[in-house]
Amino acid sequence: MTDVEIEYCVPCGMLDRAQDVQAALLEQFGQRLDTVALRTGDSGVFRVAVDGEGVFDKAEDEYDVDAIVERVRAHV
Repeated sequence: MTDVEIEYCVPCGMLDRAQDVQAALLEQFGQRLDTVALRTGDSGVFRVAVDGEGVFDKAEDEYDVDAIVERVRAHV
């Protein structure tokens, strides 16, 4: 099974984005995922990792829920 971690910046107000990604992943993959965890961070961070491997980082990529779901799909 697969573990997903979404690290988001609390002071930046990115909780809504993190929850949107979390909901999209659970809707798309459901029980094929062991966890979809939200992890608090700061300094503008918004990263998604699958089994410890980074698949999205807002510092390098444009935020797009559908694109993030597709990147996770490759690991599920």
